[in-house]
Amino acid sequence: MLTNSETAELIEEAKKGDNLAKEKLITLNSPLIKSVVKRYLNKGVDYDDLYQLGALGFVKAINNFDAKFNVKFTTYAVPMIAGEIKRFLRDDGSVKVSRSIKHISIEINNFIAEYNRQFGENPTYEQLSKQFNMDKTELVFAMEAVNKPLSIDEKFSDDEDSTSLKDKLQDNFNYENYVDKLALRDMIAGLERREKQVIIMRYYLDKTQSEIAAILGISQVQVSRIENKVLKQLKEGIIQ
Repeated sequence: MLTNSETAELIEEAKKGDNLAKEKLITLNSPLIKSVVKRYLNKGVDYDDLYQLGALGFVKAINNFDAKFNVKFTTYAVPMIAGEIKRFLRDDGSVKVSRSIKHISIEINNFIAEYNRQFGENPTYEQLSKQFNMDKTELVFAMEAVNKPLSIDEKFSDDEDSTSLKDKLQDNFNYENYVDKLALRDMIAGLERREKQVIIMRYYLDKTQSEIAAILGISQVQVSRIENKVLKQLKEGIIQ
């Protein structure tokens, strides 16, 4: 651990352009950066990216710190680290959602909460569709618009036997060889409308087959057939 005077000396050297001093400060304060980063896990951004953002905030703290602030450098650095991460999550998050969609999403969820408070149950999709004059599929997308997307690696329940979309597709191929290409996204975009709806709601909105069937007005058996057909197509397309 550095003393306050040693930290102050390294800060001054770093401000003068000494990169070794800057790197030493970052290395020795890595546990501090990591402790802040941990607060923002599961926000749709990889840990390594969050750490880089935290390190950037730490460097800004170095450049802006002044002993006249009469606070410990680490005390000053923490909000700078957190601020850089929060700024990215606010302004540059992984998914952009228009203000109008965010607004209707908030209205829908507020309506659901108030309906549940009054009647002790959630409104049906038919009721919501009439209330907001929206197609059922558009309604679901709007309701989920402000939620973070699921990772292709994420399990869809806490059950030990639960599988992810990646598990279903990688029986006969090495996922790591294809993840950078992400042909999967392009193939999903090229699906027929009904097929795309099923896959998006099943694996990106985490809906059950029964829920999808109710939303689309078809049977669960039909949903299962569509899902299995598309998964087979996707698997064959990635293996090729």
